[in-house]
Amino acid sequence: MGTGTVTYSEACSDALVKLTDAGVPEAKENALLLLEYICGSRRQDMYLNPGRILTEDECAACRELISKRCERIPLQQLVGSQSFMGLEFIVDCNVLIPRQDTEILVERVLEDGAAGKNVLDLCTGSGCILISTAVLGKTGTAVGCDISHEALEVAKKNSAKNAADVSFYEGDLFEALPAGLKGSFDIITANPPYIRTEDIAGLMPEVRDHEPVGALDGGADGLIFYRRIADEACGWLKEGGRIYMEIGYDQAEDVSGIFAAKGYKDIETVKDLAGLDRVVTVRR
Repeated sequence: MGTGTVTYSEACSDALVKLTDAGVPEAKENALLLLEYICGSRRQDMYLNPGRILTEDECAACRELISKRCERIPLQQLVGSQSFMGLEFIVDCNVLIPRQDTEILVERVLEDGAAGKNVLDLCTGSGCILISTAVLGKTGTAVGCDISHEALEVAKKNSAKNAADVSFYEGDLFEALPAGLKGSFDIITANPPYIRTEDIAGLMPEVRDHEPVGALDGGADGLIFYRRIADEACGWLKEGGRIYMEIGYDQAEDVSGIFAAKGYKDIETVKDLAGLDRVVTVRR
């Protein structure tokens, strides 16, 4: 791609060829989104002003970002953000990219009612679950924890970006929390690592190579964190409090069984838009 003579349409076509050759999924959409990000343009500009000449800086940015996307670095990491529940979240290589499937969990919490309730989000990562629940649900005390210091730095930026009144603690699940918070939560949410260790190698390169493996690896059967949550959550939940957890599509029966064995009640499975099991919710 040269400079000074490249049109918007030509830049998009060039990007599409490169991304397609690299095997990038949804190559056309990726090409358009990257051009829009680089040029500060809108989707209709491709059709209304396809002959617009890119500046030298825009051409250089195109070469750099298209090359990185061809290396299968996720689009969201390249543009630095991802929309979730209508809010915008900063993302980088230290956090899982917020996904539409996870919105099912937040939507169920909001449907059940979160106003004024105290919420704990385990494995908070970018903070997308906690922050969107706090902002949209008008919660009471809202607390997130994560074992990753780097992830919490991103979460703190996201809380400021979205003007969310939330607090974060660093540590391994409940071990991160002050003892004074025991028995104070109405709601616990979690999107814990749930990929089976042996399955990680077969994930898309965007996920396998560029998202934090610690946020993916759920052990040999993918259920390590659910067992720990089932063992420890009662000490932090109020009587009648609920837990909402994202799960793998084939884990509903196992996760439900883990919590039933510990005496949890009103166990339900919520499906995602594709009709796959996505969330298990239980009551203390």
